[in-house]
Amino acid sequence: MRPPQPRVVVLAGGVGGSKFTLGVRAALRRLGAPEATVVVNTGDDLWLSGVRLQPDVDSITYALAGVNDTVRGWGRAGDTERVNEELQAWGAGWPWFTLGDLDLGTHLARTGWLREGLTPTQVLGRMAQRWPLGIRLLPMTDSEVDTHVLLEDGRRLHFQEWWTRHRAQLPPRAFENPGIADAVPAPGVTDAIAAADVVLLAPSNPVVSIGPILAVPGVREALRTTSARVVGVSPIIGGRVVRGMADVCLTAIGVETSAAAVARHYGARSAEGVLDAWLLAEEDTASAAELEAAGIRAVVRPLWMSDEDASAAIAEAALRA
Repeated sequence: MRPPQPRVVVLAGGVGGSKFTLGVRAALRRLGAPEATVVVNTGDDLWLSGVRLQPDVDSITYALAGVNDTVRGWGRAGDTERVNEELQAWGAGWPWFTLGDLDLGTHLARTGWLREGLTPTQVLGRMAQRWPLGIRLLPMTDSEVDTHVLLEDGRRLHFQEWWTRHRAQLPPRAFENPGIADAVPAPGVTDAIAAADVVLLAPSNPVVSIGPILAVPGVREALRTTSARVVGVSPIIGGRVVRGMADVCLTAIGVETSAAAVARHYGARSAEGVLDAWLLAEEDTASAAELEAAGIRAVVRPLWMSDEDASAAIAEAALRA
């Protein structure tokens, strides 16, 4: 008799979240398990040139649909930028924030549906009808809780300006999500966590990708009380970030750029945190005993997501953990 297959929830955002989500889908298909629910960070959303952009939602959607630009790591494959050039000629938008023509089609469709009264959850459900994604996608919340960066010099920038224009080179003092204290999880988020057998924290930026999801009132408590095992995958390998500038974000909140420090930042469920287990790269084997002592089961294995097979192997290891 075939054993029951796991019900899986993933918290994810960014390029790392996209790659990991592809691996989770592949792993579950190999197991013959139901599709996972992926709760996507919407903290880096923004309004630009009158349209609503959801970078993490789109990155994960495009990756699952197989239409993402794997070279740049964002946007649509084979996209053009004629409309973006025209916007720049009018002095509209941000000259350092490129919007591809196909990508703009997504943003226009989303904005139109939002203007018609659909919620972000309903919009994402409609988007998912276009391609067979094999994953159920939910935004973390239907509220607008964009991320702002408070700089050391007192200025405040939208996260996308700090990240894309300044490449995280301006020293940050704090990251804020105005309005998040009044937000609620999107419909289905806490129910999915409560019904799950395994909840996976993707190797996404702990501060600006996973952090906003956990900051939505009710999400952290759902992780603390679920009967599921909560397993995280380290975004740090050998003391270095795999992609992006997560080290700058971690430094700003007083967390060392190491796999063990990020695990301690999330904390053990036995000590008011959210983790039961943590996947460490082989390069960080020496930290395993430290995490075990902190109440977090350490699982050591290769963590480089070099292709979908490698990502699937990591996802399978996380499920086994």
